[in-house]
Amino acid sequence: MLLWVVFLLCTSVIVYSGTKLSKYGDIIAEKTGLGGTWIGVALMASVTSLPEFVTGTSSVTYAGVPDIAAGDVLGSCVFNMLILAILDGIQRPVPISARAHYGHVLTAGFGILLLSIAAAGLFLDQEMLNLGWIGIYSLVFVVIYFIAMRLVFIYEKRQIAAYVREAAKGLKYEKVSTRTAVTHYVINALFVIAAATFLPKIGEGLAELTGLGQTFVGNIFIAVSTSLPEVVVSVSAVRMGAIDMGIGNLFGSNIFNIFILAVDDFLFFKGPILAFADTNHIISALSAIAMTTVAIIGLTYRAEKKTLFLAWDSIGISLIYVVNLMLLYVLR
Repeated sequence: MLLWVVFLLCTSVIVYSGTKLSKYGDIIAEKTGLGGTWIGVALMASVTSLPEFVTGTSSVTYAGVPDIAAGDVLGSCVFNMLILAILDGIQRPVPISARAHYGHVLTAGFGILLLSIAAAGLFLDQEMLNLGWIGIYSLVFVVIYFIAMRLVFIYEKRQIAAYVREAAKGLKYEKVSTRTAVTHYVINALFVIAAATFLPKIGEGLAELTGLGQTFVGNIFIAVSTSLPEVVVSVSAVRMGAIDMGIGNLFGSNIFNIFILAVDDFLFFKGPILAFADTNHIISALSAIAMTTVAIIGLTYRAEKKTLFLAWDSIGISLIYVVNLMLLYVLR
């Protein structure tokens, strides 16, 4: 009972502060002219992915369970793409992919690249080239992450002219200063981080009662609990009209999650972390790749209407998630 009470308390804090985080992130995007995509990828994603960071580092340094760390990262990547389908259900009547900025394809592409390398690392196992106890793929993760952040930033800066034309029509937050927006953003980010750090242990405690394996628990229970900030922030962003920020948060979180996997590898001194992780994690990596690919197709095709409650690309993403869930349960 105590676990559920603490869980509900943490959830309430995340819902409230996550909503405020979306608002002040939108203000920062307007004031700086950086654009909702970059703000979502850089600022939002790094904050909402900190629970995965805390879970991963504690899993490898204190608990010594690399399966939980790998499962949380890859499972969160899968769940983040499911959140994209949830956002499509909220956005009506036009599919959310039709209203999103095409620049998300750039971030999504980097996500697929990083997930592919992670899948290869799981498949090759001990045959991978290592540098001491670190897998060489972890160094590649770090390099690609910073390249991705740089290129997305440059891409957004190219959109400044369009932003200025839009801003000339009238700003939404003229009365709010940049300093006020940054201050409130930092305060609410700290609340989200503080509340979210309790989620992994709570999710792990509740999951132990089921008797399921670490791979399934890491990919499903803990991944869902640590992805709660992404749900709240992205849903809040879409409801207030900041669609690019909400979607950018999801694609950016996936990139940051793989960066977290590299950090976990640096802290896991027994050897390359993917060599000690269950190869069944490949299922989540491939599922995340497939879901991201479907999302890219949706962003490119830009359907003008929904045939059902969800757009066809969101239906495809949801079906892949269900298949991923079934495979992980069968192979647990």
